[in-house]
Amino acid sequence: MDYLIVSNNLRVKDNYMDVLFIDGGFEDVLIKVRDFVHSGYELVSHPLGASIRMLYSPYRSILISDKKENLNPIYLETIENSIENYRKHMQLRKPDITNSNDYSIIDSELLESAIKEFYRNSETMIN
Repeated sequence: MDYLIVSNNLRVKDNYMDVLFIDGGFEDVLIKVRDFVHSGYELVSHPLGASIRMLYSPYRSILISDKKENLNPIYLETIENSIENYRKHMQLRKPDITNSNDYSIIDSELLESAIKEFYRNSETMIN
């Protein structure tokens, strides 16, 4: 395994391998990823979505790399700040479940793009 997907999106669970499915919300995914980062995994995709609107998605899929020997403080700061920012923005909003199917598709497409980029970068490092 080169990576692990942490996701609460059933579309991702059904269409990808190496998925840790989280039966919960966006914040639950962030917290699980934080636990992985604390144990040495590295972020491949950013914990928050591509836009502020994606914060209102009920779904989030995050790509992390294999466990490393040392904890990376940059990734730790990124995930901690992401959780804080998510909580701050969601104090006055609820996830947009009305458009959940659209969010599920977008989340899956963003994940696919992150996986492709991960492999492109891996090939570049090898060559």
